[in-house]
Amino acid sequence: MSTNVESRPSPGDPVDDATAERLAVALRCVTVSREETDTTDPDSSLDAEFNRLGAHLEQSFPRVHAELELEKFGHSRLYTWRGTDDTRTAAVLLAHQDVVPAEDLAGWTHPPFAGVVDQEFIWGRGAIDDKSRVLAILEAAESALAAGLRPRHTVYLAFGHDEEVFGDAGAVRMAARLRERGVRAELLLDEGGVITDGIVDDVRVPVATIMLGEKGYATVRLSVSETGGHSSMPGRQTAIGRLARAVSRIQDHPMPLRVTPVVTDMLARLRPYLPATKRRLLGFAGAAAPVVARIMAATPQTEALVRTTTAPTVIRGGVKPNVLPQQAEALVNFRILPGDSVDSVLAHCRRTVRDSRVRIELVGMSTEPSTGTRPGPLFDMIADITRQVAPEVAVTTGLVPGATDSRHYDDLAGTRCNFAPIRLTAADLERIHGNDERLSRVNYARLIEFNRRLFTALAEPEQTGTGRGR
Repeated sequence: MSTNVESRPSPGDPVDDATAERLAVALRCVTVSREETDTTDPDSSLDAEFNRLGAHLEQSFPRVHAELELEKFGHSRLYTWRGTDDTRTAAVLLAHQDVVPAEDLAGWTHPPFAGVVDQEFIWGRGAIDDKSRVLAILEAAESALAAGLRPRHTVYLAFGHDEEVFGDAGAVRMAARLRERGVRAELLLDEGGVITDGIVDDVRVPVATIMLGEKGYATVRLSVSETGGHSSMPGRQTAIGRLARAVSRIQDHPMPLRVTPVVTDMLARLRPYLPATKRRLLGFAGAAAPVVARIMAATPQTEALVRTTTAPTVIRGGVKPNVLPQQAEALVNFRILPGDSVDSVLAHCRRTVRDSRVRIELVGMSTEPSTGTRPGPLFDMIADITRQVAPEVAVTTGLVPGATDSRHYDDLAGTRCNFAPIRLTAADLERIHGNDERLSRVNYARLIEFNRRLFTALAEPEQTGTGRGR
């Protein structure tokens, strides 16, 4: 591979058959994460699928596995790419090998783990989330090594195996290893933002949203205990009735709207692409913050940027139509905006329910929202590379509404970016964790080229031929 930017594939070129097939083989490995599954069982079929994927990676990218150091944490893989000056760390690149289940098999055009490649798409669970990023990073590293490139400062590639079930056995352990080494990277890059087409109202160009962090996560359990009995003689309030009233109060009284600094930055970057009326409004964004927040709260996609969201997701109670239930419980999931916290969510629930007979407690994993949610010194580099591979886009910032492995590494880098330069419509976004997940060959080529250019930017100035160093 030549390191001359002009000789690389042009934006819009698709990947060739061999490159597409390497991703397709990875998609055929059924590396499904389930919370109830023990992924460390050496005799399990899941263990065999991860081993099959690992063997495929090692066979497909021989230079990476000959020249980079590899440590394994269960099925997670931490690669160390030593820089010419290894006293500093340039970047930690994250991706994950596991995928969510595919339950509705009849709803797929091709079976979810068949790894079908046609003239336009590579189909299968994980094509977007997130095996394409694992393979694209390795494709880029392999060709960089073939070209003799070496990063100026050390680069880590950390590929988790349990991101979809919160990363405790993979990302948590790899991040701990980096802390043991005293790593402080200039850049942390993970999944999250993409290039969206036709999603942002009144913006006629594709929008590349480079996320600067993520919201926090908490699940609150509401539980009620009441005296049971026959349904012919109920009291004034049953366990289910009391619980339903509590859930209704929480859903009808969400946490307050608030415009955070990252949203202010996001809107400022989008302002030049908006109609004149909206540009004028955003010119007074500080004074008009309440109005901006109310406008953004009009749709679920943008409301998530200005509020800690409330989502009742599970309710249980009762055993028979003619028996009063003694127990009932509900789970309510919150995605926490920076400025709120897990404790403030709990306090809000108790204040809103106002019923001492309803027990309110946290269950499962919870995390606080990101704290360093401003563009750092490496943000501009990621934005520049994005414009190189997708020249038509408007680049802005944002927050990941969900949870990613990068929350476990949040203290390990000066600048955090959650982003991949794949261009998706609203229909494409529904395929993530849904039916017919697929990635176009053009998108995959852009993703590989983005990582190639990133590695070139991180290389020694005399190797890149651009005079650009760090």
